[in-house]
Amino acid sequence: MKITEFFKRNYPNTGIGLLRIGFGVMLAIVHGWPTVKGFFAGVTEYPDPLGLGSRITMGLMGFAEFFCAMLVALGLFTRITLIPLIIGFLVAVFVFHGNDPFDVKERAFHYLIVFVVLFITGPGSYVITNLFKRKF
Repeated sequence: MKITEFFKRNYPNTGIGLLRIGFGVMLAIVHGWPTVKGFFAGVTEYPDPLGLGSRITMGLMGFAEFFCAMLVALGLFTRITLIPLIIGFLVAVFVFHGNDPFDVKERAFHYLIVFVVLFITGPGSYVITNLFKRKF
């Protein structure tokens, strides 16, 4: 089979896979990893829009933005790991940036839309879990 035929038949899975990997890896590297490093370095100042405490909020967001984002990128437990990300970005868009102009909350809104779409569509066919499935 030619590569063009492969992609033509698999456009939806290819698109979903690229979206999942791209946004998952970007979030983990750009936002998640610095948050996790800061958490373990003892940083105490972190936004706390829900009043949970800065350290708890930082830990929850570090977990979501790094670990959950990497699992989404890999395609492991995708829908379950999207839930903390969707909740985190709902809070970011509507609570933390609630009174900000749209250009300030635009990036968080993009992540929210992508993660909701992935929750609806599922991870696509190109996921790590397919490597572990045995065909009989």
